[in-house]
Amino acid sequence: MDLLLVRHGLPERVEGAEGPADPVLTEEGQHQSRLLADWLGHERIDHLMSSTLRRAHETAAPIGARLGLDVELVQGLSEFDADADSYIPIEELRRTRDPRFFALVEGRWDELGSTVDPTGFADLVFDTVEGIIERFPGQRIAIVCHGGVINLYLGRILSVDRHLWFEPGSTSISRVAASRDGHRTIVSLNETAHLIATRAR
Repeated sequence: MDLLLVRHGLPERVEGAEGPADPVLTEEGQHQSRLLADWLGHERIDHLMSSTLRRAHETAAPIGARLGLDVELVQGLSEFDADADSYIPIEELRRTRDPRFFALVEGRWDELGSTVDPTGFADLVFDTVEGIIERFPGQRIAIVCHGGVINLYLGRILSVDRHLWFEPGSTSISRVAASRDGHRTIVSLNETAHLIATRAR
């Protein structure tokens, strides 16, 4: 089966929320999602899934509308910081060299106020994605989720020790070919051509 792992569009910055931050997409993030939907409208996708967080299913919604697919929400695809009261896009943390960026990529999540165990979370992500693969043999599935989720799943395939080892762009697509015998091949990583290219209608 063919698996498309899609990172959500650019979300709003939220700090000090009363409860989980769970930001919505910015106008730019909404625009990115529409470009993504137009791009994927040229492909066959059999099933569309999303994390339960708003930034992910707001990104998935235009794809579903374009392809006539319902969006299935899956808890195990949500990011490790789903319960945090703040959300700052990783691009901003990196650009400003915020100490939280280095804590994030180095797996020191407790310094960010997280109680999530990185290894346990990586296991949950892998098991969730592998369960999806088992459900849909021979089909093409698109999953809209998060940078950490994509890092952890692909990193497990590549035997990368670091939890966050690359930075998926907003609405980027990474593709995996999954065979019935358990073999996994990364076909592409971090595709963002849809953000700059146009196609004839």
